[in-house]
Amino acid sequence: METRLIVTAIHETCAEAGAPLELPTTIVTATAVIANPVAGRGLVQDLSELESIGAEVAAVLVERAVRALAVQGLAVSDVRGYGKGAIVGTNGDREHTAAVLHPRFGAPVRAALGGGADIIPGTKKVGGPGSSITMPIGNKDDRWEFDDMDAIDVCIPDAPRPDEMVVSLAISAGGRPHARTHKPTS
Repeated sequence: METRLIVTAIHETCAEAGAPLELPTTIVTATAVIANPVAGRGLVQDLSELESIGAEVAAVLVERAVRALAVQGLAVSDVRGYGKGAIVGTNGDREHTAAVLHPRFGAPVRAALGGGADIIPGTKKVGGPGSSITMPIGNKDDRWEFDDMDAIDVCIPDAPRPDEMVVSLAISAGGRPHARTHKPTS
């Protein structure tokens, strides 16, 4: 995997709707700008190279995200939700991001977080430098846990270039600020 840039960000919400939170809600995003080895080659049928990159980039991103959590005094046991997203540059196609995000990305994330029974929700798109992506966040063990349903945007101003991909992981601790939406009882 050829990496040009890694950006880690800590998003800490201390108050929402004019009311302070007892404990801040923290979302960490770890994002890598990597070369797309199949960019510009047209319709490539065998994307196994990208699948391997998916496992490799996930391991790097989750390590960076966990390190950022520790800076906030949080442990992996505090992680309740996660999400992922990728933007492929214009010399690639959306399936390139699917190959990176789906077959092998989840295993390193779950291993580092000590589990995660549910899917890692994700999103993907084609875009140029400065494109943003909104990553859905869901509870790592139960996708129907409303309090952890959230989203976060990621944008790298100079990426992706045409032959690159932006790949991002979000992990959250604390759930949505002041969550008060509940499942129907009937």
